[in-house]
Amino acid sequence: MLGLDDWVAGLSDGTTLLVVAGVAVVLGLRHATDPDHLAAVTTLIAGTRERATRAAAQLGLAWGLGHATSLFAFGVPIVLFKAYLPTRVEQGAETAVGLLIIALAVWLLVRWRRGLFHVHLHAHERLHAHGHVHNGDGHPHRTARARTPLQAYGIGLIHGTGGSAGVGVLLLASIHDHLMALAALAIFAVCTALSMALLSTGFGRALSSAPLRASFNRLAPALGVVSLGFGIWYALGALDLAPYFL
Repeated sequence: MLGLDDWVAGLSDGTTLLVVAGVAVVLGLRHATDPDHLAAVTTLIAGTRERATRAAAQLGLAWGLGHATSLFAFGVPIVLFKAYLPTRVEQGAETAVGLLIIALAVWLLVRWRRGLFHVHLHAHERLHAHGHVHNGDGHPHRTARARTPLQAYGIGLIHGTGGSAGVGVLLLASIHDHLMALAALAIFAVCTALSMALLSTGFGRALSSAPLRASFNRLAPALGVVSLGFGIWYALGALDLAPYFL
């Protein structure tokens, strides 16, 4: 992925704003598919069942806007003044991202352990694939309350502080024209946010399907464990401790 970023950013060297904007769009779209982004957003929207597609889109967009806010705030000093965060601060921010992924994974596992993802699909749900749970059979089921967009925005803010500059911002900093670099940074941040909203919408649409909702109680622990492992690996890597444990 690093080589791809280098090649894409190289296309903007000494060219017009239109080309630079195109490069920023591509970098933003690719940045949204980074494993840490996918792990965070997947666990963020996991278990969303009521109006899952819309709810997931809102959460993904809110998360993306929070991430974009941090990305732009920390990216401006880099592209204008080549002012980078102190190594200790950057390391702490990266560690915070790993801890955030761990927290989301643990909370997913806790909700699963409490039985909040246990759903019985009734006859009318099989026929119409509606998202609500019918309680008329005398077996009330607790539902997992989705996070609010404000909470998702806050999670995105935290996530964006760690590595918010990232490879993309570092490459955009090589653009000599400051105005062009700022425009590219803004496009990069917005494209990342929109891409996360689109990805979250796709996840939500999948989660709203009756077959996946019926099997999510079995899928949730696997998803939580994988995300937990990734978060631990990410945090250890930020602290340069991964070689001692892996």
